Amino acid sequence: MSAGGKQSTSASSSLGLCSLRGSVVTLAILTLISFSCLSLNSLRATPYQVTTSVSVIDKESTNRRDSDDGVEEILSDVYHSPAVFRLNYAEMKRNFKVYIYPDGDPKTFYQTPRKLTGKYASEGYFFQNIRESDFRTDDPDKAHLFFIPISCHKMRGKGTSYDNMTIIVQNYVDSLAAKYPYWNRTLGADHVFVTCHDVGVRATEGVPFLIKNAIRVVCSPSYDVNFIPHKDVALPQVLQPFALASGGNDIENRTTLGFWAGHRNSKIRVILARVWENDTELDISNNRIDRSTGHLVYQKRFYKTKFCICPGGSQVNSARITDSIHYGCVPVILSDYYDLPFNDILDWKKFAVVLKERDVYNLKQILKDISDEEFAKLHMNLVTIQKHYQWNSPPVDYDAFHLVMYELWLRRHVIKY
Repeated sequence: MSAGGKQSTSASSSLGLCSLRGSVVTLAILTLISFSCLSLNSLRATPYQVTTSVSVIDKESTNRRDSDDGVEEILSDVYHSPAVFRLNYAEMKRNFKVYIYPDGDPKTFYQTPRKLTGKYASEGYFFQNIRESDFRTDDPDKAHLFFIPISCHKMRGKGTSYDNMTIIVQNYVDSLAAKYPYWNRTLGADHVFVTCHDVGVRATEGVPFLIKNAIRVVCSPSYDVNFIPHKDVALPQVLQPFALASGGNDIENRTTLGFWAGHRNSKIRVILARVWENDTELDISNNRIDRSTGHLVYQKRFYKTKFCICPGGSQVNSARITDSIHYGCVPVILSDYYDLPFNDILDWKKFAVVLKERDVYNLKQILKDISDEEFAKLHMNLVTIQKHYQWNSPPVDYDAFHLVMYELWLRRHVIKY
């Protein structure tokens, strides 16, 4: 072979060897990169798993709260958003402030409650509780909301006519707007007016911005009147003090399917009495129970009944609803367009039966179709939420006052000009 041929062969061999070495090096680099990626993924997986675990733990712990005695209580699904409620509630307790206008003679219609008993006790308790609580501030510059402390219940007690109530409310609000800068900054949008008597709702009609802008906390929150959902707040009508202790966890004693006794002062009550008063399974009385038949006979019926019928009266609301809750009797709501108290916090269908008024004709079958298991769940949830529909003085965590304040806390964001 010639020298040129040998050189050519040698060059080819060298080229092949270089190519082989290059391939090996390339393969090694690719392998190294692959292992590096796997290692990095492995390293990333551990923190991800830990984060997931922490997230689960946080979620579980968020769905708990510490009760006053230090025992953890898990918030059940009777709350629309247990975690959100718990966190927002805690923030409210820390930060929420309300300024009470000091104007008005407490001996007339202002500042203090008329009484803490009777059908309109909720109004009185709010007037008293707001002063007993840490939510009150004497510095209006720190206030989120401003409370207008005029009591229509006190006016009613002094025999004030509806027309005069309207004038008194209008004059009082006008005087506050003239004396202080706060009403005019928002035209009342960060102001709160509380009344339980339905005449108190009508008494606001002389102040258009009190209806349109201010937050009205009322016991008769119906969608088909001037009540404005998502702005105004439904105040639970609670007839306190309760005559007997709270009921609950006593399903075996509840042998009566349904119970109602009361005056026929609304169309739905007339129909309820006419259709069911002679029924053998529903205990329907077309009038209040005669007290001469025994001591606290009316209240004791709640203990024996599974479902307590709550038709609207002259207004959509009825103190019978909170009576039912207190005595452990699952309330059956028969009142159209009722913005039920705390319904944006609590899922009423988890502890009550909410019906349309036209369902009254099929009432017994509807109740009989609820299984024992479903009833037990409703009853258990009812016991869970009893504390939310009771007033105390001084107020107690998670009671009616605190949930009303929570509703106000959710409505505190207003642009102040």
